[in-house]
Amino acid sequence: MSEHLRLDAADGVATVTIDRPAKRNAMSHAMWTAIPALLAEVAADDSVRALVLRGGEHFSAGADIGEFATLRADAAGARRYGEAVLAASAAIAGLAKPTVAAITGYCIGGGCELALACDLRVAATDSAFGITPAKLGIVFPMPSTRQLVQLVGPAWAKQILYTADIIDAATALRIGLVNELHEPAELLGRARSLATTIASRSRVSVLGAKTVIARITQTAAGARAGHPADDSAEESLRELYDSSVASADYAEGVAAFLAKRPPRFTD
Repeated sequence: MSEHLRLDAADGVATVTIDRPAKRNAMSHAMWTAIPALLAEVAADDSVRALVLRGGEHFSAGADIGEFATLRADAAGARRYGEAVLAASAAIAGLAKPTVAAITGYCIGGGCELALACDLRVAATDSAFGITPAKLGIVFPMPSTRQLVQLVGPAWAKQILYTADIIDAATALRIGLVNELHEPAELLGRARSLATTIASRSRVSVLGAKTVIARITQTAAGARAGHPADDSAEESLRELYDSSVASADYAEGVAAFLAKRPPRFTD
């Protein structure tokens, strides 16, 4: 584990904090490689139903450029480093629990890559965003580019990646890069409130929605690429619905609705 990453959990919500303020939360190789193990802990903890990923004054200024002269000095080193970044992003995106990025200050490069991997992004009004491989001669990886295109569309994805410009929070909200904006003092409270609300909902419904939405976006991407529709995927989604109406959560939800009381989901 990295000394600059903290994992805490309370009331059904886990929080991973990037804690390297002296470097504006720039991500070292050790930090990238620690994230999959942290996310495995979150996945294994059955009391956790949602995750908040946060920084401090800054979410993350990206990869630690100071390591480029050593760990990324040649093509082989760059590939190994890139694999660590991809593994970290994939661990977040692949978590079978909803994730919320609480974005403050700089959310640049690899930091933006982490935020893109989350399901939801809430940001402070003074936050700033940028994806800057075009300043380094690097091609932004396919999974993160796909996530970017799904959020902002191809035209804005091109502008962000081609120019490597920094965009402000208002623009990020307007183009769909973030879900909500809040004053800096209110941002973390809102992120935790959002995660707590999600954690209180039916796990069957929330994780089912996460699965269905992922399948829909994959199918849409395949259609744009000219790939035929996957009938087995449609069948598995029908099975997901059928299993939900046979779940304890469904029985509790209906009973609570009829009794006019809050549901107590346990499934």
